[in-house]
Amino acid sequence: MDELQKARETINALDRELASLFCKRMEAVRAVAEYKAARGLPILDASREEEVIARGASLVDDPELRAYYLLFLRETMKISKQYQRRRIEGMRVAYSGVEGAFAHIAAGRIFPDSRKIPHPDFPSAYEAVVRGDCDCAVLPLENSYAGEVGQVIDLAFSGPLYINGIYDLPVTQNLIGLPDSTLAEIRCVVSHPQALEQCAGYVRRHGWEEHRASNTAVAAQIVAERGDRSLAAIASAETASLYGLTVLDHDINESALNTTRFAVFSRVENKRSDRRENNFLLLFTVRNEAGALARAVSVIGEHGFNLRV
Repeated sequence: MDELQKARETINALDRELASLFCKRMEAVRAVAEYKAARGLPILDASREEEVIARGASLVDDPELRAYYLLFLRETMKISKQYQRRRIEGMRVAYSGVEGAFAHIAAGRIFPDSRKIPHPDFPSAYEAVVRGDCDCAVLPLENSYAGEVGQVIDLAFSGPLYINGIYDLPVTQNLIGLPDSTLAEIRCVVSHPQALEQCAGYVRRHGWEEHRASNTAVAAQIVAERGDRSLAAIASAETASLYGLTVLDHDINESALNTTRFAVFSRVENKRSDRRENNFLLLFTVRNEAGALARAVSVIGEHGFNLRV
């Protein structure tokens, strides 16, 4: 047997071992997918991937081969994510509103391969997870300009679900109207109360009348259905496109740093032991008396925890 044939026989034997190890690895990937689906966790975990790459770099001494091995690892992780998506593509994510609402956009960014299930309000989206109709719910906790979403905070405090992820979504509000309408024709705006508050100064300067809707996408739907050139909605550019409307004015929110923080609620707690950031969300009540909140916060600091906004 010549040297070429020997090398090929060695490759064939190693390929058989690689195939067996690949199957074992994908079994572990499937378990990871099931864990993430049960806890409402996204497929991509960037910090975990970087950890795998860093560890892989230390396993190969030859600098030339190390570069190829890292390419091999990245391609393997790409395949792993594809397999996870296939396992999780039936995942049902509840959100409040209709297609095009900011919660729908947030759910799509966190879980791009899931089925997004609309619900009329926050409690019904939350209860859909409690009942098991959905795997998780994506609901807004607070806005950097308008403050907390009280109804969702109440659900988080009193309900049985766990928060397994918090994600910040930059929010750009736009004035949207019928395709043939103009800014000068607008007399009334409709949107969710939070969006109206975020754009209060803009609306006030124009002297427009305000009407409330359950969310920004519903507001866009109202404008599209009524066909009134004097009526506009405050919503995202994606929502305008979805309902056949046009953007009459861009970036009308008062704060350029307008961000809404969304939480992922699920039935199973995520108890990971390899967290690189020891963060947690703490909800509590205090007595209605002077200094009660200050004393509670001071206890947090005394135990070495740092508060983040």
